[in-house]
Amino acid sequence: MTTSTEACRPSALPTATVPAIAPAPLWARRAAHAIALCALPSGLWRIAMASGVYVGYSDQVLRDAFGIPGWGIAYVVGLAVVSELAALFPLLLVSDRWQPLRPRTLAALAWAASALTIVFALWQLVVLFTVESRSYLTGTAETVWAFFFLPLAAVPFLLTAVTWSYSRRRRA
Repeated sequence: MTTSTEACRPSALPTATVPAIAPAPLWARRAAHAIALCALPSGLWRIAMASGVYVGYSDQVLRDAFGIPGWGIAYVVGLAVVSELAALFPLLLVSDRWQPLRPRTLAALAWAASALTIVFALWQLVVLFTVESRSYLTGTAETVWAFFFLPLAAVPFLLTAVTWSYSRRRRA
């Protein structure tokens, strides 16, 4: 008995339609890229410090407080690399091509990161105004340091805005 080839084929599976997700708005894309750029100056400053470029610290402070030369070089360079990698995280929130996590998981992670950056920024303000901290820098070196680290103050605001945009797009 012969059967037609049509009868042997499995029935066509219904195709699930994935709802179209609106692309990230231009302002959110720019904010995500700005976060990565905000972390760059402080990372360059740290790498300069680890490389032996004079950044305002005496040799004794570098040796005693930072362990440079020595293990402190790996720590300072590692901190620069990790902070820049963390600053690239918001690019996942505006990417239309690659999503390594489920949208809800990514949104929850982004909200947690946003909350942590806000808490950390507030904690730094409290320390700045209440604790007599020793930066070991004076005058021009302290001004240069502030110039390199000041862009980091924008990160909590930018990250919260990008996270809000991502959550809003994924919910709609």
